[in-house]
Amino acid sequence: MKKVIKIFLGLLLFFIFSPQTVHAKTNIPTLFVHGWGSSYRAEEKMVKAAVKAGVTKTVVRVNVDIYGQAHLQGKLTSRAKDPLVEANFENNKNVNAVMESQYLKAVIQLLQTKYHFEKFNFVGHSMGNSAILYYLRDNADDRSLPKLNKQVALAAFPNGLVDEMPKDVTLGKDGKPSVTAGDFENFLSLKTTYPKNAQVLNIYGNILDGSDSDGPVPVKSAQTLRYLVSPRAKSYQEKEIRGKMGQHSKLHDNVQVERLLLKFLWGK
Repeated sequence: MKKVIKIFLGLLLFFIFSPQTVHAKTNIPTLFVHGWGSSYRAEEKMVKAAVKAGVTKTVVRVNVDIYGQAHLQGKLTSRAKDPLVEANFENNKNVNAVMESQYLKAVIQLLQTKYHFEKFNFVGHSMGNSAILYYLRDNADDRSLPKLNKQVALAAFPNGLVDEMPKDVTLGKDGKPSVTAGDFENFLSLKTTYPKNAQVLNIYGNILDGSDSDGPVPVKSAQTLRYLVSPRAKSYQEKEIRGKMGQHSKLHDNVQVERLLLKFLWGK
């Protein structure tokens, strides 16, 4: 009888801790989100760098049509190792960040039906970051959605673009701007709802031409992300890319940025 019990317990432990069981719980998809007027092509160099580094072999694309319907392109199974997901919005110009956040939700809900994941990462560029913040704001209480694990912001502008934010804005040590602009006021609720266990990496550019910006995005606008997320985020860090490679559109095609992503998201 004791022998039978030992065999039973052994089989039970095997199924509980078998690779397939653990696999589904520990693998985390990373969703890349492009900006206004762009497409999945802006994400490809970062994705290829991750594949080359051995992060995963699974890359899929989710296209969202002009009606907001998400369509999976590629094969995604529940056993895929840390898959990379390229979001591609067909309506990439006649759209605002709020609408794009709804597109994001459609992407995530579609992925859930295929992958059944509990956590995910975001990598956003430009307006893609605004869409991400609106998504996090509007779905903070939705427990049916997976939890944010890590967020990478490239060229985010919570306090507006160069033509929106006054040049004389000052920031407190906590990142609070002296004057708010852009969508900043709409994001303030994140100070009480941002996912507590999420880690944030904020990467912004400074082309060193005297504008203190990456071209369209002021450094000080990018830095206000600290004020919105750091009260609740598990960790928050910033990295400024200086010089010509800090230009707005070059941030997603930047070897330095790729290295930062690999280390922050996957410890590579």
